[in-house]
Parts: sequence; structure tokens; C-alpha cells
Amino acid sequence: MLSRVADSLYWMSRYAERGENIARILDVNLQLMLDMPKLTTEEQKTLWGPVLRSTGDHEDFYKHHKETTSENVIDFLTLHPKNPNSIVNCITTARENARHVREQISLEMWEEINRTYLWMKSQTLKKIQRQGPYEFFTAVKNASHLFQGITDGTMTHGEDWDFIQVGKYLERADMTTRILDANDEIFISQKPNAQTSGTLQWSAILRSCSSHDAYRKFYVAQVEPDKVVEFLILNEFFPLSIRFCVQALDEALRRISGCKDEHFTNQAEKLAGRLVAELNYSALEDIKTVGMHQYMDELQIKLNCIGEAIFKTYLFSPPLTVPEPAPEFEPEPAPKPAPKQSQTQKMPKPAKV
Repeated sequence: MLSRVADSLYWMSRYAERGENIARILDVNLQLMLDMPKLTTEEQKTLWGPVLRSTGDHEDFYKHHKETTSENVIDFLTLHPKNPNSIVNCITTARENARHVREQISLEMWEEINRTYLWMKSQTLKKIQRQGPYEFFTAVKNASHLFQGITDGTMTHGEDWDFIQVGKYLERADMTTRILDANDEIFISQKPNAQTSGTLQWSAILRSCSSHDAYRKFYVAQVEPDKVVEFLILNEFFPLSIRFCVQALDEALRRISGCKDEHFTNQAEKLAGRLVAELNYSALEDIKTVGMHQYMDELQIKLNCIGEAIFKTYLFSPPLTVPEPAPEFEPEPAPKPAPKQSQTQKMPKPAKV
């Protein structure tokens, strides 16, 4: 497979997943605001700050907006043209990458991503507010789920499909670490055996990762900070947990290279396999000993290193240096002038090159 094809499939998948993640986070935060009426400006900043930090857009946001209000955050993360991580730009970039590899993806995939792109281009902030943000974000999430289902059901599960899985699970694991890291203050403020304090915030975090129902079925208990952290990081069965995503990422990389387990053929497989082993043998006590913020930072660094290794191994093609053509024949050296007795005679000037 050409590196440019792998690159387009990889980024198509990452941006499609990123658009859904942002829509899910915004939707949950808006619903959380319904339970906290009459918020002051400072309280709104406290509520929306973790959202901006989880997407990594907090610095760019304050270049365009002075106040952290729900309307400004929704505008910036949804339709703002100068925010590369806004939903509309994520869908646009995913669609552009899909256009470059139309021969590798199915017709149904292209029709779905193109339909979503055209629908997103027709949206405005006033239209979203009039029809309801909940309906808008639900439509974005459903479009992403439909695209993933069409991908799994209409593509041959070969190299091209594996690169899509690599992009999807790497983006998903990265977003889960960002969500937990952005809400680190909530985790620190909790008392060791608190049952009721912070339940609303932790339920919102679970819904941000589409894991509230799965958590309830797995633990059959109230929402507790320790169990939420353990579920979103170390659970091996939930598709949005970090451990599950890294395991799926490692398996996709090994299918691409044909490498067996416990071996590696490139740096990406080496780093992914090492991270899988670390998560398999980690426990909640290890996370609490290190600290949530530091543990999430280390995970993000490791995921970024895996992404860079994937880029260097599969997606980057160094520019070819074409050597200058050798001359067809070597010119004979010019004959040396005969020696002269007179020292005043001048030598002929060399020809200009």
C-alpha cells in the first residue's frame, strides 16, 4: 500500500472519531447545565474549562473569545472556521481524506461521509439553537456510528481497514486520557469513601465517554470516583477504555506487518506492545500512587510517541533525491602548452564555464 493512501485512511478515521468525541462532550456538558441553573460567569468558566482543556483548544479559544460562556464554547468547538478541531472542520478534513482514497473505501462509506459533510456545511449557530443543540449533537454522533458500521460491514478487512482501526483507536484512547486529565481536580477533591459527593460530575464524565450504562451494568453500584477511573482506564472489555483501545491498536499494527505476539518489527509495534503490557499489569493503586494528572500525562506522551512512530514507519515518505546524470563520456584533458623559453609570454585565459 502506498504511504499516501495509508496516511489518508488513518487521518480520515481519526478526524471522524474526533468529531464524534467533541459532539459527545458538548452534549453532556449542556445537559449538566440543566441541573445547575443560574450559573454565574465564573461558574460557567469552571464548568466549560475542562471541556476546552480536554480538546486542547483552551489557548486558541481565548484568542477569539473573552468570556467562557456556553454560547461561545459551542460556537468555537462546533462551527468556528479558524478552529481546526471544530466539528465542522473535523468532518471536512475526514471527507477530504476520504476523497483522496475513494478507490480504497466503499461507495457506501463515501456517500455517508459526503452526506454528513454537506449537512454540516448547511448548519449555523442560530439554526442549531433554534432546532435544539441536543438534536444537533445526536445527529453528529449517529452519523459517526453509522459511518463506522458501514466501514466494518462494507470493506474488506485487510490493510486498508487496519489503518482505519489504528486511527480510530489511537484517537479514542487519546480523548479518554484528555477527559480524565481535564477533570483531575474533581478526582483530587473527592474523599476516599464518598458515596454522594461529586456523583453528578462523575456521571457526566461517564456520559462523555458513552460509558454510563456500561458502568452501571458492570459494577451495579453508585457512581464512585475510584471505580470510574478504573473502568475508563483499565477495563479490558469496554470499547472506549484506554486499555481496550491500546490493545486493539496493537493488534491492528501487528496485522499490518504480520508480526506475531511478543515480537516487534518496528518502533510503533514496540511502543504499543510495551504500553499494552503496562496497562495489563496496572491496578488502581498504581494510578493513585503516581497521581491522576501525572499518570494521564505519561499516557498521553506514550500515545503521542506511538503516533509519531506510526507516522515515521508507514505514513512518511522521505523526498527522493535524484542524482545528477553522469556524463556519457569523459572529455579528454586539454593538451598542456609546450614550454617556452621566454618568461614574458602569457598563458591563454581559461574558457568561461
